[in-house]
Amino acid sequence: MSNKRSNSFRQAILQGNRRLCSKALLEETGLSLSQRLIRHVAYETLPREIDRKWYYDSYTCCPPPWFMIAITIVEVAFFLYNGVVLDRFVLQVTHPFYLKNSLLYHPQLRAQAWRYLTYIFMHAGIEHLGLNVVLQLLIGVPLEMVHGATRIGFVYIAGVVAGSLAVSIADMTAPVVGSSGGVYALISAHLANIVMNWSGMKCQFKLLRMAVALICMSFEFGRAVWLRFYPSAYPPCPHPSFVAHLGGVGVGITLGVVILRNYEQRLQDQSVWWIFVSMYMVFVLFAIFWNIFAYSLLDLKLPPLP
Repeated sequence: MSNKRSNSFRQAILQGNRRLCSKALLEETGLSLSQRLIRHVAYETLPREIDRKWYYDSYTCCPPPWFMIAITIVEVAFFLYNGVVLDRFVLQVTHPFYLKNSLLYHPQLRAQAWRYLTYIFMHAGIEHLGLNVVLQLLIGVPLEMVHGATRIGFVYIAGVVAGSLAVSIADMTAPVVGSSGGVYALISAHLANIVMNWSGMKCQFKLLRMAVALICMSFEFGRAVWLRFYPSAYPPCPHPSFVAHLGGVGVGITLGVVILRNYEQRLQDQSVWWIFVSMYMVFVLFAIFWNIFAYSLLDLKLPPLP
């Protein structure tokens, strides 16, 4: 039998719980540290009590939340490597040889398709890396514990690709670095899910948590905007664009919200899922044709290769 629960089965379980035991999961006592952690994650991410109980009873930490941890380790490793090579850890992006790296996105090298994804392994400096790592671990790991690596990895990668494609359309002369597109996709999906299910979310201090998350996002976004318009260390090429953040937010409040709202349900059966997937694919196809034809049609003067 499939372990995917239909809405009617969920309703039957919920009615049975009401008849047999009205005590909420939050009122359980005598729990171990790991059990309290799982309960905390359930209340942080799931709006319905039946989903929380189901998750609490079925979660085995096998597999562990490996995706967000692995991607964070790789990002930190690349940053440390670049720091040693460039002999600079703060504002690495101002180093004259920074843009020579084959991972970041550069408008002159937009035909190299891997750069639309691998730019996440390059960060502007330790302040950029630090904010992204903290946010994606604090938000991404609990979400992956609940929704799994496949769903959260999809949202993260979709946000990363949408971020670089958005830059290639809206800020055509700028390079792109950092994992902010994926991070903002996860955070915006999580915050939108909380807002849409405000009465059902029982996490403690949820208003304060949202305020802190928004302040951190605003600070990181403000830093990116400031850096973009700061006089470049290697004119005429500008500093990295901030538009990737907006691309990640767009993915988070569309695809991300659908994924987080449908815990343990088949996304293939959700009409809204297919609508947002179609919208995302149309955007990707439009961006591909834009990159092929628009740069020459607009006769845009791109910055020289580093």
